[in-house]
Formats: sequence, C-alpha cells, structure tokens
Amino acid sequence: MPMPAADIERLIKQALPDAEVTIQDLAGDGDHYAATIVSEAFRGKSRVQQHQMVYAALQGNMGGVLHALALKTSAPA
Repeated sequence: MPMPAADIERLIKQALPDAEVTIQDLAGDGDHYAATIVSEAFRGKSRVQQHQMVYAALQGNMGGVLHALALKTSAPA
C-alpha cells in the first residue's frame, strides 16, 4: 500500500518542526516522490547528514511502504 504525501510531510515535520516541506508525486502512483525540505537543523551538516536526518524522520518506512524518495535538502538562505 502506498504512503500518502501527507504522511511523509507529517513525519518530517514531527522530527524537524521548523521544516518547509514540499512533496511531489513523480509518477502519480503514490510510490515515487520528490521532497524539497528546508530546515535550520540542516545548517552546518553535510548533504549526507541532512538526508540521514530525513530518513530517520521517516521511521523505517523508506524502502518498504515508501518505495522511492528523491531528496533536496538545505538550510534557509
């Protein structure tokens, strides 16, 4: 069963409350998403560390219920 975009956003915002999250369904199937996430929590972190923070926020759903998620992460300008 696919994971709704609203659930992805909710999980990310629970872990990163200040995050601005934009989710795009890439294939229209609820299984392949792109997410742009801007959070102060990313400041000073490498891209890998930022992505690890997002994967942790998804609480193990990545690769299971959530098949594919392309990430673009950054700290606010």
